[in-house]
Amino acid sequence: MQDIVNELNGLIWSPALIYLCLGAGLFYSVLTRFVQVRHFGEMWRLLLSGTSSDKGISSFQALAVSLSGRVGTGNIAGVAAAIGFGGPGAVFWMWMVAFLGAATAYIESTLAQIYKEEDEGQYRGGPAYYFEKAMGQKWYAWIFAISTIIACGLFLPGVQSNNIGSAVETAFGAGSIINTSFFGEVSFAKLVSGVVVVLILGFIIFGGVRRIAKFTEIVVPFMALAYIIIACVIVALNIDQLPSVISMIVGDAFSPMAGFGAAIGWGVKRGVYSNEAGQGSGPHAAAAAEVQHPAQQGLVQSFSIYIDTLFVCSATAFMILITGAYNVHGAAEGTFLVQNVASEIAANGPVFTQMAIESTLPGVGKPFIAFALFFFSFTTILAYYYIAETNVAYIKRTVNIPGMVFVLKVAIMASTFYGAVKTADLAWGMGDIGVGLMAWLNIVGIVVIFFMAKPALRALRDYEEQQKKGVTEYTFDPEKLGIENAEYWNKKAATEARAKAGQAEPAKARKPGVA
Repeated sequence: MQDIVNELNGLIWSPALIYLCLGAGLFYSVLTRFVQVRHFGEMWRLLLSGTSSDKGISSFQALAVSLSGRVGTGNIAGVAAAIGFGGPGAVFWMWMVAFLGAATAYIESTLAQIYKEEDEGQYRGGPAYYFEKAMGQKWYAWIFAISTIIACGLFLPGVQSNNIGSAVETAFGAGSIINTSFFGEVSFAKLVSGVVVVLILGFIIFGGVRRIAKFTEIVVPFMALAYIIIACVIVALNIDQLPSVISMIVGDAFSPMAGFGAAIGWGVKRGVYSNEAGQGSGPHAAAAAEVQHPAQQGLVQSFSIYIDTLFVCSATAFMILITGAYNVHGAAEGTFLVQNVASEIAANGPVFTQMAIESTLPGVGKPFIAFALFFFSFTTILAYYYIAETNVAYIKRTVNIPGMVFVLKVAIMASTFYGAVKTADLAWGMGDIGVGLMAWLNIVGIVVIFFMAKPALRALRDYEEQQKKGVTEYTFDPEKLGIENAEYWNKKAATEARAKAGQAEPAKARKPGVA
């Protein structure tokens, strides 16, 4: 199984995808005139000013849901893996993919808002919706929807739960080893963590999207802040080493100890896994937000990339590099370019980060990372469920098979438990396949949409023109901008126009023969 997964990863994560991720970010950064820099202040304003409605969640809640998908195992174990296999220079390329990816995040999230729909009393949207409406290619939308259901429902949850189990095992001990007929030998710690995570997961996902949003808007800011505070304490206690660490990251980015291909490859791969810019997962939460103008949520989602990579991932990287709690693997199996810790410690798990904190704050590192990973990873699994459910809802518009959502809930719970007790290599390998498939489909799709209609850029220009006029209530009329198939916003614009003219809502036409 592991060999098959490795082969697929080699095909999906070829240099073509790595440079496509960076190229798309640069492409949209230039076209938007670096929207991620120009509108930084507006991002803050929008983040704090949004409100929710009966149909949609607030901008902050949408940010929290998308951050719950972005801030997860990739920020703790993923950064460790990038350093372990790509060297310190991989961190620089994580920064680059975040900076450029913030523009990609604006584009895909604005598209999600433009082409969102109302479905059973709530907003739905995402790549499948904008591929159908902006590209006019329903077959491509279906391929993305099915790939995303498989990736987020089966492949990706196991990565998160696996690292929860590993962190608990490292922090509190493995306990007794239990021999099972299906999973083989499993430590008691991993078995218990798998059961606990699945039970809590079931309670929340059976409560619907609003319960997910309420849970994440409380947990995500708290856990991210606590994690960054711990990182700042460790950096402050070793502040004299910070300049040399930054110099090492930048220097190794262009003269990498692990080779240029390894540094940029692992940096981009783990950067995309962590911040999800271009992957197509963030737009699902963006579409659910209640906003006055689609560009507003695009800006908020762009800001989430900064939080994820430039804050949380950098915190992990600085802790690991300052304390020297890492190895760098060589090209040949079993060899090391740098070896500071025991060779049997896996680079693709949370142990480097636990050791970094433990070396400075004895007795804190292992349990703190176990708890942090639980919340980081658990909220990410919730985000995966929401993304998969949205794509099931998209498919149900055409083929409505009873029980589809229930089957998804059972599948994601089973995948979560399976990942908690299996090996890290298999879990990460399957997760990388899921991320890679979504990234290929989404980035190619949004580039095609640009050449067809440029809807996200038109929305940005419209928003900036209204900004210059100093309006307090923003409006969005897709027909005036030459944007087709944006039914929700067309209906809203028509309603607002009638309200301004003092006209009543038109009565629904009666069916023939009905009194």
